[in-house]
Amino acid sequence: MDALSTTDLLRDALAGEQAAWRELVGRYAPLVWQVARAHRLTPADAADVSQNTWIILAEKAGTIRTPERLGSWLATTARRECLRVLGSRTREISTDQVEWIVRQDDYGPEAAVLRSDRDDFLWRAFEQLSQRCRSLLGLMAFAPELSYAQLAKAVGVAGTSVSTTRARCLDILRRKLAIIGMPEEVAG
Repeated sequence: MDALSTTDLLRDALAGEQAAWRELVGRYAPLVWQVARAHRLTPADAADVSQNTWIILAEKAGTIRTPERLGSWLATTARRECLRVLGSRTREISTDQVEWIVRQDDYGPEAAVLRSDRDDFLWRAFEQLSQRCRSLLGLMAFAPELSYAQLAKAVGVAGTSVSTTRARCLDILRRKLAIIGMPEEVAG
């Protein structure tokens, strides 16, 4: 079933073929999970967002006009679900969050500009990485609870090569940052 396009898979899933649903979930679950974890949700909330995203797809799959853009549709749906979860939370701050906030000693506008510049440089370099590197590094950053076996399956590498692939991707990212010319005061 790997040879089928997303359009074919979605059509087959709408026709009730469970194998097509499994393939769609297998293909896009890492993306949905990465979006949820990027919003710094707890693992339980991220799992809820993921589950709700798939439920919404099941409910609205027939209304998708451009099935080849299903990944974008799922990412947008997951983001909206994340915002819904974040909006429904109470405004209480956990002690972990307080400790993190207290450790932040750079509140001023200059520090904010430097952080913004640093983030821009980093994301510009990150976007130049291969899809495999972006997926692996993104999952490792936003879903640290995943085992190497789970990462390997999600990214499509051998379980024994996750560590070396990670090191190679980070090395490429460092080189891209050097090429872009990230100033030292920004790298801080």
